[in-house]
Amino acid sequence: MFLSHGKAPAWFRVLLCALLLSPGCSRGVPEAGPENTASVLFTDSAGREVAIPPVVTRVAPSGTLAQMFLLAIAPDLLCALSSAYTPEQAEFIPPYVRDLPVTGQFYGGSNLNLEEIAAIGPEILIDIGDPKDSVAEDMDAISAAIAVPAVHITATLRTTAAAFRTLGKLLGREERGEALALFCDRTLAEAGDLVERLGDRKKSVLYCTGRVGLNVLAAGSFHSEVLDYLADNRAVVDIPSSRGSGNETSLEQLYLWDPELIIFAPGSVYETAGADPAWRQLRAIGGGAYYEVPQGPYNWMGSPPSINRFPGILWLEKLLYPEYTNFDLYEETAEYYRLFYGYDLSRGRFAALTANSLAGAPAAGPADRPANDPGKN
Repeated sequence: MFLSHGKAPAWFRVLLCALLLSPGCSRGVPEAGPENTASVLFTDSAGREVAIPPVVTRVAPSGTLAQMFLLAIAPDLLCALSSAYTPEQAEFIPPYVRDLPVTGQFYGGSNLNLEEIAAIGPEILIDIGDPKDSVAEDMDAISAAIAVPAVHITATLRTTAAAFRTLGKLLGREERGEALALFCDRTLAEAGDLVERLGDRKKSVLYCTGRVGLNVLAAGSFHSEVLDYLADNRAVVDIPSSRGSGNETSLEQLYLWDPELIIFAPGSVYETAGADPAWRQLRAIGGGAYYEVPQGPYNWMGSPPSINRFPGILWLEKLLYPEYTNFDLYEETAEYYRLFYGYDLSRGRFAALTANSLAGAPAAGPADRPANDPGKN
């Protein structure tokens, strides 16, 4: 995930100094010479004019969000990964991408290996996500350290479509970028129509994360954008956490918020909450109105907060307001997987992904769920 604020990590400043003082290491982006006279200027979201090749053929991501966007729009241009795919994620990822070298990420994990990136030789390094206070300085520093142009493209929930269009122009993939952008535009527009119809009738919801379920995604945080948009997020705190793990809280505070419905992150206490007397004091748990977020290859609610949130929007609409939705969730989700991953999602695989995630049966765990087709809700 990306940090919300802050300057370049200390480890990076130390490494940068070492690289800049190394013999033969460039102290900045090279001047135009015979080999790059055809460079064109690209203005990134930080307002920086960056010289890039007119045709880009090798791209490295600065972090997970950039990796996700690039996989969707131009998987064949990736020459490195910021993080390796887990065995569970690998099902959805082309083999030639899964085997790429892993070079780490700049923000969040703070383990970006500049020397390895330089050795791999990308023509451009791309950072995508919410803009940090120091993003222009950070991108300039990366470019100076390894003589590879680094650009930042801002992407929030509402600017994801614009980010795909910008990437399409940058990478020469305008048609594909437009197709991805249109899916995002349509999904957000239809969700906006639903929100307008709902008015003040949004359902009250909590999103609980962590091994014991006592972290929440607080209203107003970057990671809670989808929940805040479609529901009345009861987790109102003074300082929303910028981390995907959310804000730590207590059962006593959950009792005070007492939402109509609770959503658990994968790997939390969905399986055990219904049998726990303490959790059953919550009306959502006692009444069976609790569910688990689908995951594959990423958490649909936004961990990390990227393109995975768009099937999450469709799912939340169907889960929270089935009386207002007339689309086939399976068909919409299958289109997303075809478009963003080149993956053919069968109805059986969809049913497995959403086994604990849709209304119509007591929330008692997968063993007690009926085998009806969730795609026909």
